[in-house]
Amino acid sequence: MSRLFWMGVGVAAGVALSRKLRQKAYQATPAGVAENVSDAVRELAGAVGAFGADVRAGMQEREKELEDVVTERSGVRLHGARARRADD
Repeated sequence: MSRLFWMGVGVAAGVALSRKLRQKAYQATPAGVAENVSDAVRELAGAVGAFGADVRAGMQEREKELEDVVTERSGVRLHGARARRADD
């Protein structure tokens, strides 16, 4: 019974090792490298898009703060200027 158990363990280990080696060999092929590069580019594009959204949100927040300061100091409301710019 013990020999059968160890034979099963050996077969399972061999299958697992074979799969790992096959995956590593695939990653070294041109198709595997292209897949890795495309994944990296996709991730980079998502990060750049998120960064752009954060920058736009920060710009809008800062613009609102500046408009509030101008309104407070001069009494002139600039909200119409923003609406005109959005229509252009």
